[in-house]
Amino acid sequence: MAMTAGAGTRIFSGVQPTGHLTLGNYLGAVRRWAEVDQHRAEALFCVVDLHALTVEHDPARLRRVSRQAATLLLAAGLDPELCTVFVQSHVEEHLRLSYLMECTASDGEMRRMIQYKEKAAREQARGGSVRLSLLTYPALMAADILAYGTHEVPVGEDQAQHVELTRDLAVRFNQRYGATFVVPKATHPVVAARVRDLQEPTSKMGKSHARTAGVVYLLDEPEVVRKKVLRAVTDAGRDVAYEPEQRPGVANLLNVLAACTGGDPRRLAEEYDSYGALKKDVAEAVVEMLRPVRERHAELAADPSSVDAVLRRGAERARSLARPRVDAAFEAVGLLPAG
Repeated sequence: MAMTAGAGTRIFSGVQPTGHLTLGNYLGAVRRWAEVDQHRAEALFCVVDLHALTVEHDPARLRRVSRQAATLLLAAGLDPELCTVFVQSHVEEHLRLSYLMECTASDGEMRRMIQYKEKAAREQARGGSVRLSLLTYPALMAADILAYGTHEVPVGEDQAQHVELTRDLAVRFNQRYGATFVVPKATHPVVAARVRDLQEPTSKMGKSHARTAGVVYLLDEPEVVRKKVLRAVTDAGRDVAYEPEQRPGVANLLNVLAACTGGDPRRLAEEYDSYGALKKDVAEAVVEMLRPVRERHAELAADPSSVDAVLRRGAERARSLARPRVDAAFEAVGLLPAG
């Protein structure tokens, strides 16, 4: 595997296979990984399937969605010659280091995680039990990052707290046991759009939403995309204006159009005098932007052995990067070396 990107900075980021990848995932992260990050640094991109075990799931679906996520990352332009694409569970160092991170973190730190509070509340509201792994999974996320000597972690605002915890754990471990980990920083790339649910424009477009009418998936057929966009919720009034706080529905459509065309949402708003015309243009822009991704996905899905080969090579490289550091961490805490 030839790594021709700059080796000075190492990036790690992942996508959780809790559902099919969405337009929000693509515009918010994956497109930037392909167009920018893999070219400017040594980058690792991971399907973090172990994180999907923190909530109730169907094993067959998890396998299917994990493979689909990996295939879509490649279809979106991640180049195995430039970056490392792999599946988390294929590299055992993630789990080995996760336990050391649990031993470094405190119970209070875990319980303060906003995502834990929100997800636990949803599980309890449904009458389900909260898995212990939901509480401890920030330790696994920290292990994901620290195992590779990661310098930068591109994340959205909803994951920033977890990266801060990762930084705290790295500093604490280094202070207790000696310099072992690079202390990473979260980066918040300026993304073209923070895509919201088309039916609930005050909520992000999430891949695990139970209601899917407002979620555009990367593999939706063009007619399905058009239907979802044309049925998008707008706001009171008839004129088109970019006012995210007062008129989130229209602002969401303008953000999506700007992301697809490279325009500015405020200037785009001046070009429309009706919601209908705006929706029609947004729908066509999304369909055309996703067309090459869908076509490339179809090619890759028809040859699953090629995807398996990429993931196998990716796991081998990830393992070679992670193992020395994780072995050093085991030795630092006082565990006897094996063999």
